[in-house]
Amino acid sequence: MRAGRTGTTIGAIACVAALAAGCSSGGDDDKGGKDAAKAAATLAVTPANGTRQVAPDQPVTVRADKGKLTEVTVADAKGRKAEGRLAADARSWRTSWGLRPATTYTVTAKGADDDGKAVTTTSTFTTLTPAKKLETGMSPLEGETVGVGMPIQLLLTKPVTGKQGKAAVERALEVRMSKPVEGAWYWISDKEVDFRPREYWPAGQKVQVVAHLAGLKAGEGLYGMKDRTLNFKVGPRHVTTINAKTHRAKVTDGGRTVRDMKVSLGKPGDDSYTGVMIAQEKNPAMVMDSATTGNPGAYRTPTKWNVRMTYSGTFIHSAPWSTGSQGSANVSHGCVNAAPDDARWFYNFTQRGDVIEVTGTTRKLRFGNGPTPWAKSWTDWLAGSALGKPVTGTPLS
Repeated sequence: MRAGRTGTTIGAIACVAALAAGCSSGGDDDKGGKDAAKAAATLAVTPANGTRQVAPDQPVTVRADKGKLTEVTVADAKGRKAEGRLAADARSWRTSWGLRPATTYTVTAKGADDDGKAVTTTSTFTTLTPAKKLETGMSPLEGETVGVGMPIQLLLTKPVTGKQGKAAVERALEVRMSKPVEGAWYWISDKEVDFRPREYWPAGQKVQVVAHLAGLKAGEGLYGMKDRTLNFKVGPRHVTTINAKTHRAKVTDGGRTVRDMKVSLGKPGDDSYTGVMIAQEKNPAMVMDSATTGNPGAYRTPTKWNVRMTYSGTFIHSAPWSTGSQGSANVSHGCVNAAPDDARWFYNFTQRGDVIEVTGTTRKLRFGNGPTPWAKSWTDWLAGSALGKPVTGTPLS
């Protein structure tokens, strides 16, 4: 998607290049001078040369009054170039996204008049230093292979409040895909906005996220400092369904069942969550401590082959002490217990973002208890977008 940009025009138009025209007087010489003046081409650049405190969301524009533009570059001192587009008639050029704050840029524009004579102009200006700086982190990790349920998470260093600021952020986010599908952004909080496809990601999908945040005005005095790019890949379609009533976990790979495991879920009063979760992280060995759930002293148990399902501490893990109940009764403190061999196999099989669907309990998964994009219907997910509409990924070249 492309970012809409609004901003105040700063400085006068710089009109600094023209083809030289001879000057003389009398008869044919006057006529020749008039013809030369008529043919002269001029390039105009905004912001004007020498302008300071330029709003970084203000577009840079170049216009030719005659002929055509042939080349325009907008670059900072480190050689980083701003993206831009030439109009269909080649008479004007405009930046596509914002600029870095507190940065000096040089515009170099080249063109030709109607007779093909070259003309060049330059303009140097400096963008303002914002009162508040907006930067971001992203998930998944760069180069990571994730499961089909993994959302894209954009984590902001400053809160973005108000619909206008949130909409500006969404418009600045591009999701490029090898197999374009429909998806949407949802504001988890003022400091986090997540993207999920309408359905699970296609297996093998390659995804690139480009956050055009440099120069983005997201609030009063709040500007994005730099762009961010993230690349990741979607792995095989791993979906595990766990039924608390049958005490079984069926693991599928691409729709084919590859493991059917006996399990034990939360006992009455410690029910496991029903809902669609994802594998959030893995830990080969850890200590399950009831103090982390507000009940210190109830248990403190070392466990192996842990796959996290919720922020609040629900895991699938090895539980050799409950193998007699696995497949027939729910006796855990809320986690999903599995036999050591099954738990180790599942740990090695699972990638972050794999889908885990639990049914048969009375305790419903709370949205926000981990990355939980599938806890909401598509309609409800769309309602969390400041733009209020879906986004179809652009093709990944």
